[in-house]
Amino acid sequence: MSDWLTIRRGQAPLLVSLPHTGTGLAGLDDDYVSPWLAQRDTDWWIAELYDFAEELDATIVHTAISRSVIDVNRDPSGTSLYPGQTTTDLCPRETFDGDPLYKPGREPDAAEVARRLETYHAPYQAALASELERLGRHNHRVVIYDCHSIRSVLPRLFEGTLPVFNLGTNDGKAADPELEAKVAEILAATGESYVVNGRFKGGYITRHHGQPEHGVHGLQMELSNRGYLREPEGKGTPDTWPVPFDPDYAAPIRATLKTILQTALDWAKTGASA
Repeated sequence: MSDWLTIRRGQAPLLVSLPHTGTGLAGLDDDYVSPWLAQRDTDWWIAELYDFAEELDATIVHTAISRSVIDVNRDPSGTSLYPGQTTTDLCPRETFDGDPLYKPGREPDAAEVARRLETYHAPYQAALASELERLGRHNHRVVIYDCHSIRSVLPRLFEGTLPVFNLGTNDGKAADPELEAKVAEILAATGESYVVNGRFKGGYITRHHGQPEHGVHGLQMELSNRGYLREPEGKGTPDTWPVPFDPDYAAPIRATLKTILQTALDWAKTGASA
């Protein structure tokens, strides 16, 4: 562990990944147009929303580094996860809205991208792999649950308004169909909008570490912000974004998420112990 990478080691066959909740800019503040802009696309308050994971004795892996420095949920080779669709890069040069992140001439070159890969991306992936291996020694099934959120309306990335719940299993390749179906059933019962393997099918974490054939089952949950906070219209401004976390407002979706993680955990435990 370090000042930017924290690991809470649990014994349950459940790993919760928090790759986009960090706001740290790694000393690069002056390179960005503004710190606020570099932090705008953070998955705001997701750590608070899932703070019950510790009660489940889940392992929790978290980076305090902002996705604007390097996105640990992107393929380290730079290959697009969504060919033909607009997405952000390994070391993003622009926001979700297409606003330039860096001051002119301050964008990272190949050497700087390589440095950030070695410093932040590789250790995060290694932490996930190590914890999954540890949990797999005593469990035939382990679930890795990757937590995300995004603004509900982002015309550059998707049409219309995103469903509240967006479950991704890489089109069924990252998780057992039975587990996917159990989670989808919970989502359907909420009465909220949801989709399975829609616009967000799972990023690098879900695709790389979700290996059902080896007993590791990957789920990505992308939440629309409106599901748990009073989301302002448009891009937001430093005065309106992020809004404070309101536990009461978030309580309904938090209850659903707790049911999902408990269900995933119970399902994992049905596999014979190693």
